[in-house]
Amino acid sequence: MSVTEASHIGRPTNRVDGPLKVTGQARYAAEYPAPDLLYGYLVGSTIAAGRITAIHLDLARSVPGVVEIFTHENRGKAAWLDRSWRDEVAPPGHPFRPLHSERILFDGQPIALVVAETYEAARDAASLIHAEYETAEHCTELERKRSEAYVPPEKRSGIPPPPDPRGDAEQAFEEAPVKISRDYRVNAEHHNPMEMFGTTCVFEGEGRLTIYDKTQGSQNAQGYVTSVFGLKSKNVRVVNHYVGGAFGSGLRPQHQLFFAVMAAIELERSVRVSLTRAQMFHIGYRPDNFQTVSLAADREGRLQSIMHDVVAATSRYEDHQEVVVNWSGMMYHCDNVKLSYRLAKLDTATPCDMRAPGAAIGVTALECALDELSYEVGIDPLEIRRLNFASKDENTDKQFTSKALHACYSEGAAAFGWNERKPEPRSMRERQELIGWGVSTGMWDAFLQKAEARAKLSADGRLEVSTAASDIGTGTWTILTQIGADAFGIPLEDVTARIGDSTLPTSPVEGGSWTAASNGSAVQAACEAVKQTLFKHARKMANSPLAAAELEDVDVSKGRIFRRDDPGRSLTIVEVMHAADLQAIEETGKVGPSLLQMTKYVSYTHSAVFAEVRVDEDLGVVRVTRVVCAVAAGRILNPKTARSQILGGVVMGIGMALHEEGITDHRLGKIMNHNLAEYHIPAHADIEDIDVIFVDEHDDKVSPLGVKGIGEIGIVGTAAAVANAIFHATGKRVRDFPITIDKLIAA
Repeated sequence: MSVTEASHIGRPTNRVDGPLKVTGQARYAAEYPAPDLLYGYLVGSTIAAGRITAIHLDLARSVPGVVEIFTHENRGKAAWLDRSWRDEVAPPGHPFRPLHSERILFDGQPIALVVAETYEAARDAASLIHAEYETAEHCTELERKRSEAYVPPEKRSGIPPPPDPRGDAEQAFEEAPVKISRDYRVNAEHHNPMEMFGTTCVFEGEGRLTIYDKTQGSQNAQGYVTSVFGLKSKNVRVVNHYVGGAFGSGLRPQHQLFFAVMAAIELERSVRVSLTRAQMFHIGYRPDNFQTVSLAADREGRLQSIMHDVVAATSRYEDHQEVVVNWSGMMYHCDNVKLSYRLAKLDTATPCDMRAPGAAIGVTALECALDELSYEVGIDPLEIRRLNFASKDENTDKQFTSKALHACYSEGAAAFGWNERKPEPRSMRERQELIGWGVSTGMWDAFLQKAEARAKLSADGRLEVSTAASDIGTGTWTILTQIGADAFGIPLEDVTARIGDSTLPTSPVEGGSWTAASNGSAVQAACEAVKQTLFKHARKMANSPLAAAELEDVDVSKGRIFRRDDPGRSLTIVEVMHAADLQAIEETGKVGPSLLQMTKYVSYTHSAVFAEVRVDEDLGVVRVTRVVCAVAAGRILNPKTARSQILGGVVMGIGMALHEEGITDHRLGKIMNHNLAEYHIPAHADIEDIDVIFVDEHDDKVSPLGVKGIGEIGIVGTAAAVANAIFHATGKRVRDFPITIDKLIAA
């Protein structure tokens, strides 16, 4: 069934939650009021490895307003077995258990929670806690552990390991007339969303808790809480209506959730625990990594061999894994490919997923290496990408459901003016600034996950759609509202979306750019189920003008159900529900990948990123003055919010290229720049013109809605495009990210 009126889908639409956010009415996790609320403040370790030998609390306890101080000596009851602590997206290993023992696994590890009547009292008391330690030898420096890197023995769920080698990459490399082998480094990056992590745990008595948490998955957080504390699911509700950015840091439950719930249960009072900006640097990060990419080609630029090896950091206690090298086996056609991915254990917190995990770093190295190869061959960097176009996923031998990458290349190049590029490095300048143009390909998964949704159509024509999906700023509230309005041909104002609540229909965590495709398709399926029920009742009515119609013969729009070939033969929704003695019709929809999709096809979003930089020849200061990002992402539900997602990804890619780097004093194992003054992220002054192009791409296999995710594709390839532009401008190749002034001058 389709709507005959102009579709809401595809229209640039303002965020339906926008007014609440800009007026301050949207409540975030640490803003919900609760009676008799207590406040918790965490104390972190000051060593990277060892054990606590004594912890002095007397001064802290003497602070007026302090209610309790929890340490490993009086932690509340919690599960013992590892499996009870594993959340939906946990990697293999032993999940971190706060206050489990006196052992210290990383600097900043929580060693105490002060709970007080006011936040200020808890904070001040926390500053008076002093711990004594027996230190152990630590290592936070990946370079020292590269020789000990290993292939993880157990694979992380949903993260495919590198495919088996195909052909003979080593021999092909040796025999090829043109070849390069280069080492790349992408230093650790840290999530810095505007909203810091916080949890307000409302104690309601009789084992019941309502938890307001900053999380990308309310049901994942609920499952964690019930499993760790042995609670009944029906007694634990997790709400995350609004999430002020997360970028992957909220996929797994973070420390403050455990502490707020533990304290609330032990004290039988509501408790709020929030992390400081500095503490946010100890809850996961994009892993530090070393990469070696070896490429060989014939004299025309056709790839003969691809070899890509990565050593990435993980913690002592878990094997965090990402898809880093697999992209090198599928982005371009090549018969001889060998890929490897290994981990090295450090005395740090476990890394965690960060926007486009794996691809953001793996594609960066590949695309920089391919750019280097283009200069060795003497071919245009865009042309070498076109020449090696892959028509299928050669890792799995599966067909792409669609791939409009050629259109990305063409439309992006035209908008950027690529044909005016002078090929020689240092050949373009304006006064003291050297000008460089670089290009990169981007690629990211287009997932369809299992998801459920509910749709409720009232007799007055209003619609409510609900699913436990999260909105971390991507526009989920708006997209689901548009889909519901589109299904029934009604104004957006007549649709209410309900999300961000563990009591709603089952949803995966919000990540991987799958929410619009998965939860959106579930909402569409629920709406179709409502229409089917409405039609059944309409046919049963006495003298119904639709009695002889079939489902495919009718449409629903503007409060009426009518024959498509004769709109005058219709009934109002009010009439149908009145005749059936119904106040509303409520149905559930479910979606998930089909067997055909999983066995024969594979889906990805693609992009072409073009970047212009201007480099001060004397000072080495780099400005990214233009970026054109052309994206093939299937059907675009909302061009306005979609463009915002690409803009955000490109900005983070520029940060990866030029700014973001967690700096650790390895003698102490401490992150030194754990604040926004010294951990540099792009500011408004760093961002100039960004042009986003969505190329036309039809895909009838990727999802019922025909959409692909766009939350992550904007960052993939951007850092490489900037790095390649810097080389074109200066003739200097920097392979250590971020490309800071000191590295560029020294190159």
